[in-house]
Formats: sequence, C-alpha cells, structure tokens
Amino acid sequence: MHPPLLPAHLHFHVRRPFWDFYAHHIQDPGKQPLFLLLVGFIASFLFIRFSVRMIRRGVKWWPGNVTPGGLHIHHVVFGIFFLLVAGFTVFATDGSHPWIDVAGLLFGMGCGLVLDEFALLLHLEDVYWSEQGRKSVDAVIIGILFTGLLLLGYLPLGVTPGTPVRWGLIGIISVNACFTVVALFKGKFWSGMLGIMVPGLSWIAAVRLARPRSPWARWRYSQRPRKFARARRREARWHRRGDAARQWFFDLIAGKPTPPGVAPTRAHLFAERMAQRVAARLEHAAYAPLDQARVRRLARLNRLAAKHGPSTTPPTSAESARRRAAAARRRAIAAGRSKRL
Repeated sequence: MHPPLLPAHLHFHVRRPFWDFYAHHIQDPGKQPLFLLLVGFIASFLFIRFSVRMIRRGVKWWPGNVTPGGLHIHHVVFGIFFLLVAGFTVFATDGSHPWIDVAGLLFGMGCGLVLDEFALLLHLEDVYWSEQGRKSVDAVIIGILFTGLLLLGYLPLGVTPGTPVRWGLIGIISVNACFTVVALFKGKFWSGMLGIMVPGLSWIAAVRLARPRSPWARWRYSQRPRKFARARRREARWHRRGDAARQWFFDLIAGKPTPPGVAPTRAHLFAERMAQRVAARLEHAAYAPLDQARVRRLARLNRLAAKHGPSTTPPTSAESARRRAAAARRRAIAAGRSKRL
C-alpha cells in the first residue's frame, strides 16, 4: 500500500473545515439548491464561452456547432430546454431532496445558456461577436451577482419572506425603484441594477450627472451645454478608465468582439460552405428519389393508357371502372398525393 500523502493528524485540518463550512452555511440553512443553481450558472456560461471560442478559432479537435441538416441550432434552445425541465421537475415533485437540487442545477445551466445569448434575443439577429453582443455578458454577470447575494442571505432592502410588510417599507421600495429607473436612464447600468439589492447605490447614481450617450443626456442636456460639457469631462476623466478595465475583463472571459467591417475568418467561411453542401446533399437525397419514382410511375401509367386506349367496341363496365381508376391514379400522382403504382 502507498503511504498517505499527508500525515493522519493533518487530514482533519484539511478536509473538515470545508465540509463544516458547507454544512453550516449552505446545507443546514436549506441553500443547497441555490448553491447548485449558482454552480450550474457559472459552469454552463464558462463552458459555452470556451466552446464558441474554440469554434471561432477553427480548432479541429473540438466538435463544433450543432447543425443537423444544415440548420444551426443556437445554444439558447438547449438553455430553454433545461429551464423547462427544471420547472416541470419542481411542479411534478414535492420539492424534496434530491429533486429540488437537480432542478436547481438544471435551472442554473439553463440560465447560463439563455443569458449568454441575451443580445441575440434582444436584437433578434446574430450579434454574438459584435459590440452589441456584450449585453449578454452584462446580463450574465448581473445574474451571477444577484444569485450570489441571495446565497449569502442578502435580501433586497432586508425584506424577509413571511414577515408582515408595512406601508413605510412599501414606500421605500417604491422610491428605490424610481431611483433605479432614473439611474438606468442616466446610463449607470451597474449602479442601477445593483441598487435593487443594495439600497442607496442607485440613489447616488440617480442624483449625479448622466453619461453623455445616455437617454437622459439626450433628453435633458440638449438645451444645457454647460451641463453636457461637464458630463463629457467627467466621462473622459473617470468612466473611460473603468470602461477600459471592463473591456479588458470582458475580452478575457468572453472573447474580443469582431470590429465592424472586418471580413469573416476562413474557419467561419469554411463552416458555412460545409453546412451549405450538407444541406444540398440532404435535400437532393430526400427529394430526388421521390421525383424519379413519380416520373417512372407516370410513364408506366401512360403506356398502360396507350395500350388500353379507346377501341371500336364499346367497353364493358369492368373496363370502364379500370380506366376511371387509372385516370384517377394519374391525376393523383401528377398532383403528388399518391405513391401507388
């Protein structure tokens, strides 16, 4: 037998603290489904980003896109499938373990796949590698932050489920929602979204100057050149540094977007050509035999009609029935409604 990697007296100190922390802070309070949701969320997002970057680079050993019959299936479809399975699992069971844990993991995986193509759903076009596609990364990070705050036990404005809600608390929530909307209109996306969970953050963003390219600046600063100039100076002084760091971080985890006007890569063009060839072959294989068989059947029926054409003797009732049936079959085959000879 091989000797243990660590002395026996160190096993307790290495292994027990993690499991004690997990049991005390996650398992005992009943947060294991939420923890698995967060794990599935992060894991699915990292996996799909790694996958699309390998496909973009044209790596030969990576499977590539899912294109049955030449149809490119986006991973948002698989995400919706995971969300549906998780929802059905919750409603079809009593919510006990391990079903609720499985549902949490599947729901997190679905969230990661769906939000990774949030920009595609928003613009209804493939903007995955464009600058507009960065909205997907924003949505994923916001979702992960919200899930992490809930896992830590931080509820919005300290509202605990099951406690009576008073009018004062309802007023604070309403005011916070108004400040959040104003912050979003001023271009403070992160401050506005995090202000939902952290009261006061959206209030500070709402009373400060708007960003120059925000809707608030277009509406309110068009007739105030001094305030617009102040907003531009503040943008150049503070926000550009933060945007540069944010751009670097997003490029690191999600890949650099393709600049506008740049031609697609050779790997992308090769994949498009292969998909078109496969689609053409499948279409030809599916429809060409049917067309040839239809032509052969029509030719045979025409020969039979010429052979048993009208004669000088009046046809019998049986011959008339056969001719009517043959004519009906010819019309049906010509219209593509029958495959019988």
